[in-house]
Amino acid sequence: MYSMTNATAVPFAGHGASQAPDDRGRPAAGPVADADERTRDRVLSAVLEHGPVSAAELGDLLGFTPAAVRRHLDHLSRAGVIEVKRVAKSGAGAGRPARRYVLSSQGQSSLGNDYLGIAALALQELQKVAGPDAVRAFAVERFSEMERRYAPEIEKAGPDITDRAKALADALSRDNFVASAASIEARPPLPAALSSVQLCQGHCPIQQLAARFPVFCDVETEVFSRLVGVDVRRLSTLARGGHVCTTHIPTGRLSAQGPARPPAAPAGLNEVTNHQQERP
Repeated sequence: MYSMTNATAVPFAGHGASQAPDDRGRPAAGPVADADERTRDRVLSAVLEHGPVSAAELGDLLGFTPAAVRRHLDHLSRAGVIEVKRVAKSGAGAGRPARRYVLSSQGQSSLGNDYLGIAALALQELQKVAGPDAVRAFAVERFSEMERRYAPEIEKAGPDITDRAKALADALSRDNFVASAASIEARPPLPAALSSVQLCQGHCPIQQLAARFPVFCDVETEVFSRLVGVDVRRLSTLARGGHVCTTHIPTGRLSAQGPARPPAAPAGLNEVTNHQQERP
């Protein structure tokens, strides 16, 4: 069984360097380099938690000047642990797409578990010997522990779907999934039944494993559905190239109506393209 709490604070901004060049390319003194590394760790953690996020937003969050935050973002971009996403601006007269920063695949992998490669090989052998149903059974067993831990807390949130989704996000964040729940209210002329919550997970400890075995994402989605009490749909996943895992939770029902299991559907129907996911 693989723990869901193995991910730790971001450790890789400094890359073990004892000195870093200053803005003119000269070697910096040790204390300055250490301070820069600590600051980059803060920037990187903020990108992980809030991404996709702009440089200006990061500056406001961390109290940095625009020049300072961009210097650290440039360093992290060169290191390959963050990347830029172009997000179309909404509203009339929208201009050039805005630049938003997210963790790159390399950055996500750096937060992962060193045992994932071994686990993937073991599951490949299991699949050869016992078939795909055995891999699914393994995934079900793995996520059943999550469901048992989360269920009492989510029940305490009451019958309101939005409250339950937020409780689920809080529980996921404690397990280092860096989760958030954003309410999206449908406004006229759209019917209120189209209101929803988007549950986002900025980190997945088993991303590489799920990329080889999508059944892990499928089973996790089923668990979310049962926990919040409505059918949910996975819009994107880190394992398939998204910058976050996004789950659509409809809130048209006023309260949870008991456990629900989403209908089986091909993965291609349950996920939208990454550029669609970029929309707010």
